[in-house]
Amino acid sequence: MKSVMIDTAAHHEKIAKSIIEAGALVGREELIGSIDLGSNSFHLAIARLDHGEIRKVASISEKVQLAAGLDDNNVLSEEAMQRGLDCLHRFAQHLTEVNPNLLRVVATNALRKAVNAQEFIKRANVLLPKPIEIIAGREEARLIYLGVSHSNASTDKRLVIDIGGGSTEFIIGQGFEPIEMESLQMGCVAFTKKFFNDGKITEVAFDRAMKATKAELLSIEKRYKKVGWDNAIASSGTAKAALFVLRELGLADEFITIEGMEKLKRHLIKLGRIDKIDFDGVKSHRQSVFPAGVAGLYAIMQTLNVKQLGYSDGALREGVMYDMLGRSGDEDVRERSIAAMAERYSVNVKQAGRVMATCARLFDAVKDQLGFDDEDRDLLRRAANLHEIGLAIGHSNYQKHSAYLLEFSDIAGFSQVGQAMMAQIALYHRRKLKADALEVLENLGGRKLVYLCLLLRLAVQANQSRTTKAAPIYLTIIKKNQWQVSVGQGLHDELIYSQLASDVAQFAKWGVMLDVV
Repeated sequence: MKSVMIDTAAHHEKIAKSIIEAGALVGREELIGSIDLGSNSFHLAIARLDHGEIRKVASISEKVQLAAGLDDNNVLSEEAMQRGLDCLHRFAQHLTEVNPNLLRVVATNALRKAVNAQEFIKRANVLLPKPIEIIAGREEARLIYLGVSHSNASTDKRLVIDIGGGSTEFIIGQGFEPIEMESLQMGCVAFTKKFFNDGKITEVAFDRAMKATKAELLSIEKRYKKVGWDNAIASSGTAKAALFVLRELGLADEFITIEGMEKLKRHLIKLGRIDKIDFDGVKSHRQSVFPAGVAGLYAIMQTLNVKQLGYSDGALREGVMYDMLGRSGDEDVRERSIAAMAERYSVNVKQAGRVMATCARLFDAVKDQLGFDDEDRDLLRRAANLHEIGLAIGHSNYQKHSAYLLEFSDIAGFSQVGQAMMAQIALYHRRKLKADALEVLENLGGRKLVYLCLLLRLAVQANQSRTTKAAPIYLTIIKKNQWQVSVGQGLHDELIYSQLASDVAQFAKWGVMLDVV
């Protein structure tokens, strides 16, 4: 594996050569890639598939510190955005050998918090072959655990800790399955700004950072200790740097110990200033955030009674790649998540099945004319399955409840945008369409999202009688924005025709001329 932590033309040329060689060796279809837009660093990993396992070909990390560019109102500065865009421009040159279908780009806490995140994403997506996905904290935790568990196989129950730039993830899991997952708002970049911003390393700064960490841990401490674990492992750059420095100081071998962390804290306070940190194990890009990271890690070990802590090189970007492999096989966590939500909110399985079947038939009839792909099919199917979950809250305007649950629940396997698109499809399956919602939909998922909303709406109208004997409907695309729907013979055919005809004015609000025959 090639690994590079600094931005030089020579290093990038070397990385590019290794990727091209790997692509030529195994074929473009066998290369898989992930980009992790962290709050401190951006990471690119490219690997080849070897009998279902991931073997890294190249790994690049660059200090970007997006979190440092957030002001008190969580507005991301132009300078921070430009640092990120420059980094992604360099990353993009290494992606030519990777099939876009085997690439994912995920963003974490800094872009979760940034109120102008979409401005950055819009500019960044121009540079990349695959759109950026902002993932929720617990989804980040799940992917981190997936990366750690595949990189360090074990049947033990483990606590995994990942200190990022803006958030820290805590996972208890066994084998490949997480048991508890949480993401807390504390990280080495955020705490550097808050406690070490003057460049001084003092006892007071350390104590304040550690107390802030312990305060955040109050929300999970009791629960996590009750579940328990056999051993603990950290997967962050902070932990890696801490372990290397402890080894350099003769204070550790394989594990980070709580005694070693106390001595490291004393050593840093004795140095007195961040610019005096000079360890081989602390790369230049991590020097400024190292004291805050050490303070956070030490406080975590104290609070959770972790006497010794292992280290895993596999983390989020590896987890993203293994998750992609699962999606292409029979281990797509999204399917389990959708099934779990359907059960939790007591979805009428028969009615959901009827609506999904109609959606599938309509989709297949028009997919070529409307430019749909398999991801669109899956999106429509999942939204159709869950469009009635809001009934578990209340019948009046239940579509709003359905949309809220889909957008704001923690749904494993989905990005924020993915959940938002499902929510919009569910929201507009009944009642009046809003003309001013059209721009929101198109900005979120393009014109195709508008069409998916309308397909579900047609399918629901056709199945209002909630019986398989209802008259079928057929859809023909005259032009992309001129649709013709016809009603076949069957139960309630006149009622279905009437309902569809009443929707003509609604479709027109979104620029689709609907002809019912």
